[in-house]
Amino acid sequence: MNPTPTAPAGLFISFEGIDGAGKSTHIAGLADAFEAQGRNVTLTREPGGTPLAEKLRAMVLNDAMDPLTESLLVFAARRDHLLTVIEPALARGDVVLCDRFTDATFAYQGGGRGFDLAVLTTLEQWVQTTPALKGGPLRQPDLTVWFDIAPEVAAARLADARTPDRFEAQPVAFFRAVANGYSARAMAAPERFARLNAEQPREAVWGDLLAQFDQRGWLKR
Repeated sequence: MNPTPTAPAGLFISFEGIDGAGKSTHIAGLADAFEAQGRNVTLTREPGGTPLAEKLRAMVLNDAMDPLTESLLVFAARRDHLLTVIEPALARGDVVLCDRFTDATFAYQGGGRGFDLAVLTTLEQWVQTTPALKGGPLRQPDLTVWFDIAPEVAAARLADARTPDRFEAQPVAFFRAVANGYSARAMAAPERFARLNAEQPREAVWGDLLAQFDQRGWLKR
C-alpha cells in the first residue's frame, strides 16, 4: 500500500521526555499502527541505532566524562545514525520512529549538565545538514512528541526499575533542569512539538498520541 496523499514520502518522528515519562512503552504500539496501514517503519533510538553509535551509547551512559566530551560523543553517534539509518530510511519513504534525538541533547547536556547551548547549536548545525548531510537545511523531525511529566512523578516510577545508568541515577533537581531544557526547545519550535500529559493513565496518553497523528492525516484511527 502506498503512503496516503497527505503523508510525506518519508516521515521522521522523535519521542522525547525525561526518564520515567513512559514514552518507550508507546513507540512499539505506534510502529504497529503505521505498519497496519501499509507503511514501512524504521524503529530506532539515540544515542544508538548503529553498531558504532551503540558503542558510543554505552560509553555515554556508563563512563565518567565531562559535559563537552559527553556532547561530542552524542553528536558523533548522531552523525553515524543519520548517515547509516535515518537518511536512507527517509529516502525509502519509511516512517522513522526515533526514541530521542537532538532535543534530548539540549535537555540533558544543555539543561541538566548546564553545558553551553551555543556550542550545542554549532554541533547541531555541523551534524544535521541535508541533503545527505553535506549541506542544506537542518535535518529535524517532522514531529517531536514530548511526554511531559513532573520529575517527582517520573522519579517515583523509576524507583523500582533496573539498576540505573549515569543519567537515571541523577537527583530530581537534575531532571527538573532537563524538563526546563525540553520546555525551552518546545517554545523555540512550537510547530514541531506535540506535548502530551504523561501523568495520565497509559490508555489516555495513547489516545492523545493517536490523536496527534490523526489530526495531521498521517494515521487514521
